[in-house]
Amino acid sequence: MENFKSISLPDISDAILPMAYPSRKNKLPDSGMVLAADVGGTKTNVALFEIQKGKLVSIKNERYPTTDHDSFVKAILHFHEDKSSPIDCACLGVAGTVDGDKVRGVNFAWEIDAKILESDLNIKRVFLINDLEANAYGLTALEENDFEVLTQGEKSEGNAAVISPGTGLGEAGMYWDGSHYHPYATEGGHCNFAPSTPLDVELWKFLKTKFDHISCERVISGQGIHNIYQFLRNYRNEKEPEWLTKQFQNEDPPIVISSAALEKKDPICTETLHLFIRYLSVESAQLALKTKATGGLYIGGGIAPKILGLINKEEFYKNFISFGRMEHLLKTVPVKIVLNDQTALIGAAYYAAMGIIETV
Repeated sequence: MENFKSISLPDISDAILPMAYPSRKNKLPDSGMVLAADVGGTKTNVALFEIQKGKLVSIKNERYPTTDHDSFVKAILHFHEDKSSPIDCACLGVAGTVDGDKVRGVNFAWEIDAKILESDLNIKRVFLINDLEANAYGLTALEENDFEVLTQGEKSEGNAAVISPGTGLGEAGMYWDGSHYHPYATEGGHCNFAPSTPLDVELWKFLKTKFDHISCERVISGQGIHNIYQFLRNYRNEKEPEWLTKQFQNEDPPIVISSAALEKKDPICTETLHLFIRYLSVESAQLALKTKATGGLYIGGGIAPKILGLINKEEFYKNFISFGRMEHLLKTVPVKIVLNDQTALIGAAYYAAMGIIETV
């Protein structure tokens, strides 16, 4: 169990990153009970918030492996058994493609149906949004100390974007209308990985023996870290140390590899993270170009904050702007790592709370 700090956002226009909501309102209701969830491929964060005089106050929260339950209904029934505190509105940020009122995850087997949730859980309204949309909406509640600046860029109005390597690779855009951002989901993480060096080509060939489609997610994710490591161990023809083999047997390989790189205990692990960071920089730039994110590029997800000690900002910047005729544009884009690991959950909570305005 974890305790999340209380969050207050009485006027969204006062936020560093003001967001537009479907309700077209910019103020929270005075009261209500809100359920928020960040459903990822590995873990699910669930929290219950009460709106007290326009302020979101966390009441209960829990984090558990996504595969602990075989349906989201069972997960919520386990989380919230108190029938005396009915939920007014809920929002689930899900790592998958939302199709109307339904979503099936890419890296987990659940299908979530909003209408079934409303009925089975007696919730007036359930919203389903992509987890990267939730991540984007959550940015509105963050402060300057929730970010690590990688490149300053130039402070200017314009679209923004979010890229989040975690279990998978999520990407979202944020359209700027002149006063507010409008987050929207994409499936850009599943676009083709494009080799740009001879080593990249060899990696692509290696991955082609394992997968039919080589997407960016295959190299820029937790799974991607393990894929790169396996390639380099084979390509460099270097035997894996026994201590590392033992750790792989008991711990998650991407975490083991990242820790070994941070501690400089194994050169293959170090090179793995070096490549991972380069690929993240390049794909961040590509997302910035596709969305013309002059308002900023935000790196979310659980990996980047944990490997800050391995990120050479000058090297990241060099790879980020290395796009020929578009170098001048990319130089203007601020790039920041999101340090708050509850951003997507916070975004889902605000989305649900704003929905209460229309349903109560």
